Amino acid sequence: MSAEEPLFRVVRGVPTAEELAALIGAIVVRSRPAVAPARVNPSVWARSGRPAGTALAAGPGGWRSAGLPR
Repeated sequence: MSAEEPLFRVVRGVPTAEELAALIGAIVVRSRPAVAPARVNPSVWARSGRPAGTALAAGPGGWRSAGLPR
């Protein structure tokens, strides 16, 4: 591909400058590699409402034991 050759071309219709800008923006975003979101450590306040280190009991009566102190 030479420097004079366009990267893409419109084959039908007459897009506005805004439509071309939206198309180019979409192409740029899709061509970038996906980045995994950074893990956020929960705040002290959020951790205070979670059970400390033990998994909740599954099975009969599990819902009851989930609300009882350990």
